[in-house]
Formats: sequence, C-alpha cells, structure tokens
Amino acid sequence: MSSLYEAAPAVPSPAVEVDASRGLPTYVVGQDGQGRWVALESQGLGGGYFRSREAAFQYAVGETGRRAGAVRLSAEPLRIAL
Repeated sequence: MSSLYEAAPAVPSPAVEVDASRGLPTYVVGQDGQGRWVALESQGLGGGYFRSREAAFQYAVGETGRRAGAVRLSAEPLRIAL
C-alpha cells in the first residue's frame, strides 16, 4: 500500500497543522457511529459519505493533491455536522 493509505492517529501532527495554517486542505477518513465511511476536511469545508474506505481515501487524496501526511485515518467515530 502507498504511504498515503497508512493508518495514522487522528491527532494533528505538526506537519498537518502547518498545512492547515497555510490554507492547504487536510482530511480525516474514518467511520461514523453507524459504520459508514466518511472523509472530512479539517476546517469543515468539504467531505462526505462513501461506499468504502478506499473510496473515501481516493476522494481525500485527490482533494489534497496527493500531499504526504494530508490524509489521516481516525480510530474514533467521525460525525458530519450539517
């Protein structure tokens, strides 16, 4: 698997914080409380529900321009606030 697909803690790393402060999008991918796959942009400006983890990662990786460390996998349930 590519390093973009490795599971990482949902806690922001210094590199992710720098990207967010420069206005570059970062995403968290995980499941919601009902087991649906979710990709969420760190500032709440994008994201959605997906059929699979791979689909959620593909979306997030595309949205971040394939930047290393820009997509993280959450071990905790995620929520989309509408």
